[in-house]
Amino acid sequence: MLYPKIPLAQSLIEIFRQKKIQHIIISPGSRNAPLTIGFASNPDFKCYSIADERVAGFFALGMAQQIQKPVAVVCTSGSALLNYYPAVAEAFYSQIPFVVVSADRPISKIDIGDGQTIRQQNVFENHSLYNANLTEDQSEENDKKICDALDISILKKGPVHINVPFEEPLYETVSELSVKPEIKNTDFTDYSGFIDNSEFVNHWNSSKKKLILIGTNYPHEIDSEIIEKIANDSSVVVMTETTSNLHHKKFVDKIDVLITPFSEEDFKELQPDLLITFGGMIVSKRIKAFLRKYQPQQHWHIDRLRAYDTFGCLTHHIKENPNDFFRNLVRKVTENQSNYNNFIQQTKEIRKQKSLTFSQNVPYSDFMVFEKIVKFLPDNIQLQISNSSAIRYLQLFDLKPSIEVFCNRGTSGIDGSTSTAIGASVISEKPVVLITGDIGFFYDSNALWNNYIPENFKIILVNNSGGGIFRILPGHQKNEVFSTFFETQHNLNAQYLAKMFGFNYFQAQNELETEIGLERFLECDSKCILEIKTPTDVNDKVLKEFFKSL
Repeated sequence: MLYPKIPLAQSLIEIFRQKKIQHIIISPGSRNAPLTIGFASNPDFKCYSIADERVAGFFALGMAQQIQKPVAVVCTSGSALLNYYPAVAEAFYSQIPFVVVSADRPISKIDIGDGQTIRQQNVFENHSLYNANLTEDQSEENDKKICDALDISILKKGPVHINVPFEEPLYETVSELSVKPEIKNTDFTDYSGFIDNSEFVNHWNSSKKKLILIGTNYPHEIDSEIIEKIANDSSVVVMTETTSNLHHKKFVDKIDVLITPFSEEDFKELQPDLLITFGGMIVSKRIKAFLRKYQPQQHWHIDRLRAYDTFGCLTHHIKENPNDFFRNLVRKVTENQSNYNNFIQQTKEIRKQKSLTFSQNVPYSDFMVFEKIVKFLPDNIQLQISNSSAIRYLQLFDLKPSIEVFCNRGTSGIDGSTSTAIGASVISEKPVVLITGDIGFFYDSNALWNNYIPENFKIILVNNSGGGIFRILPGHQKNEVFSTFFETQHNLNAQYLAKMFGFNYFQAQNELETEIGLERFLECDSKCILEIKTPTDVNDKVLKEFFKSL
């Protein structure tokens, strides 16, 4: 087996091996040659070559999202490193373990006019949990920094940056290791256990209106007995989103459909005494606006690591696994009889009937297309969703409970949705379908420049010829400035991209073609793209009419 001759590179690779960092995404370059040689020559690592560093970052993020363990990206010196930043920020806010390893020039070469050289140390400081700025020589201090970086990424669930300076020559190899780094585990407490405090039990028991709001959540995180218990408590309303991966017939899984038509009296009726939240970021703007105006007496957020004061009323950060917290809580609490849940169930049924009536006469539009997509999706797949219109439309419809849902909601950006989905598909045992809009798809089209895409990976591209979501925002004016600089109108389609990257391609432009296209697309036994063109001038009107009809 070949090893890089440079001791610092040997040490880093050996520590990665012993810490069981298995997946390494390498972007080609010269300064990172010692690392590339070491990782690619070692059978303990599975290496991937992705040329575009921004794509590589999100590809790695998708893998880490699935295995919930660190995946490493490795790049050369200079501006290559900066292209990881969107993925770093997403990993930070989505609490995904992620390791950036950047090769660098020696410190003496920085800011003297040497080529491909920038100030690489601490470039991710605002969005990384730890920055290991190594020195050129192999040392115990460097080993400790590498160990700390990996342990922090694992235990605190987020991105770390290791900057590694190398002097030439870079390509020399040896057949035996010349170092034996001391592998240490970082000494810090990950989180506190369940707080056995009667205050929580007493406040739960005394609250007649308890609202549980669940954001982005991994599948199968909450026991079915707990779900059943809280769903059937008359004083509890549970609200979930498409990304929550939690299902029960009594849960409110279409928040905006429920609350958009609410009157002042309805909102006061919904205002909780106690708000309990867990999971990641919330999609619905309406529920955030409601809770900021109609605040609860107490807000508990349950998360082992972080608690954002999203609604301006956070009173307790419970540093516990949500399943463990509820398992302990439901054993001790008593049901406080209330009409809170019944009021919501009655309203839900009214909304359901009005939604069905509207759908029977809806014209061809984004709304119709997303409703049909949801009905055609098969059971037991993984659904990756891009941001902006796609995730918001899918909040309006019922997904099959067996479908696992993921979306980059940490920063809610469109920049890496396709790359993330492809990275996830490399790991997932289930077929992966990405639903995306046209701006996000074309923006991240380099994601398809990838030799690792499984044959069962599929993309549904809803193309409304621009950023259609801007049309539903209040205050916009339809003029040349709006269409050029906000909506970014275009006439692009994905046909030739699909051909260039070896995807089967289907297209639909009306209701019948959409139904036929979905059938053919889902029956296709190799990677494929279904592009559904929708009418730009109709979509926003239909969506507004839908909410008005409720």
